[in-house]
Amino acid sequence: MPFDFRRFDIYRKVPKDLTQPTYTGAIISVCCCLFILFLFLSELTGFITTEVVNELYVDDPDKDSGGKIDVSLNISLPNLHCELVGLDIQDEMGRHEVGHIDNSMKIPLDNGAGCRFEGQFSINKVPGNFHVSTHSATAQPQNPDMTHIIHKLSFGDTLQVQNVHGAFNALGGADRLTSNPLASHDYILKIVPTVYEDKNGKQRYSYQYTVANKEYVAYSHTGRIIPAIWFRYDLSPITVKYTERRQPLYRFITTICAIIGGTFTVAGILDSCIFTASEAWKKIQLGKIH
Repeated sequence: MPFDFRRFDIYRKVPKDLTQPTYTGAIISVCCCLFILFLFLSELTGFITTEVVNELYVDDPDKDSGGKIDVSLNISLPNLHCELVGLDIQDEMGRHEVGHIDNSMKIPLDNGAGCRFEGQFSINKVPGNFHVSTHSATAQPQNPDMTHIIHKLSFGDTLQVQNVHGAFNALGGADRLTSNPLASHDYILKIVPTVYEDKNGKQRYSYQYTVANKEYVAYSHTGRIIPAIWFRYDLSPITVKYTERRQPLYRFITTICAIIGGTFTVAGILDSCIFTASEAWKKIQLGKIH
């Protein structure tokens, strides 16, 4: 007797003349197909969309930076002349720089009555401060007006990613034009290292920060202290990492198979229950007639 390979077929076919179509089965079949189509499109959208996952860990992510952080500052002082404006940098490693001028420029505002300071500089990864003041001026003004608008203050690389909404420029747009002209301003910053890794494995290093601020007029035994705009910073030991991920193909295929199989199975059970109930009802009605 020749070997019949068809005996391994677990999907035995029922002759068409032994099946019975019903209106209920047709309705369930159409609804079933529409439901499968909806779930398939939802899963397809999730598969082609890049997901950004974040995690926290304790480490210095950018060990190749030489212990430095790049800073970008853009600030306007509409009531202070450019020759009086300067940037000073201090930290706990002993750095004390008055009148930093590298990679910075001063743009006169309102015919020289005000000044816009734009600077790119680096700070050490230790607690410290940098401040905009008149300390580097040849002659100190009697009543320097430190009212200001901060256009930008950012650390590290600029991240412009749609799915990441972090505090990379938390002070951008800060308006202190209505403050006391003779007051000093303290901005206390907590800098959080941030890593963004795209789906190709390329990493970019930036820093978010939180900020608290206070405004005060300071005095000493010799009189009122010259006001300044202080940015006092400290680094958080916690690093935030954002990673781009895309759903694996095998998981997408598995989900689609589960959707199709599960939907057809549930629809088949539902159709069978309705058909059985309908046949039983018909038999009951026939019994009443006889």
